[in-house]
Amino acid sequence: MTTALITGATAGIGAAFARRLAADGRDVVLVARDGKRLREQATELHDRHGIEAEVLVADLAEEDGIAAVEDRLSDRKRPVDLLVNNAGFGNKGRFLEVSMADELRMLKVHCEAVLRLTSAATASMRDRGRGGVVNVASVAAFVPRGTYGASKAWVVQFTQGAARDLAGSGVRLMALCPGFVRTEFHERAGMGTDNIPGWMWLDADKLVASALADLARGRTLSVPDPRYKALMGVVKLAPRNLLGGVSSRAGRKYGPQ
Repeated sequence: MTTALITGATAGIGAAFARRLAADGRDVVLVARDGKRLREQATELHDRHGIEAEVLVADLAEEDGIAAVEDRLSDRKRPVDLLVNNAGFGNKGRFLEVSMADELRMLKVHCEAVLRLTSAATASMRDRGRGGVVNVASVAAFVPRGTYGASKAWVVQFTQGAARDLAGSGVRLMALCPGFVRTEFHERAGMGTDNIPGWMWLDADKLVASALADLARGRTLSVPDPRYKALMGVVKLAPRNLLGGVSSRAGRKYGPQ
């Protein structure tokens, strides 16, 4: 039986990964800040699927939190075969309206934690000759839209570069780029969602199924829905100056900065 570690596991995409991987018979290590919710989730997954569900309370915006997860990923006696770096958040406000402390906190979670946890996981995976990492980014990575989009663009570039460097090692890395998903993301950031068109919303469980299929195929980038794949095709063709104006307006209307 293999083990998967999921950060940001208590809600949304992270919880969907935990449900699917537990249903597939994998033991799971659930990482998030809320210990009570983690324990409730672990009990439910254990009782429903008969797997072992370990709880690791950690805030990935803090040094101690990142270090604790690094230590778990580096434990050769309890190997982790799949890492899902899902933890993340958005800040409400335009550039210079968000405090520098909040901007740096986001970058620590989206970039530093992803770098360090991916490195800790893949070092032991490479030695075993097998393993996988899914780094959750966003379609916001492909448009010029503030700190959030920039951090997710970093996740995509880092993941694809590391995947090339580890080619042939048995370790697979993939950046997952969803669009709008029904999660707690917008509520936590204080963002309204009433003005987001219904067709733009994705189902977290279907998204995870598509992502795992792409990982199994060896893809390094997954945009898991035909609607968003079509939108990303348009983005690639659009002039950058035009795209910047459109994404700026759309970002203020729909998403984080």
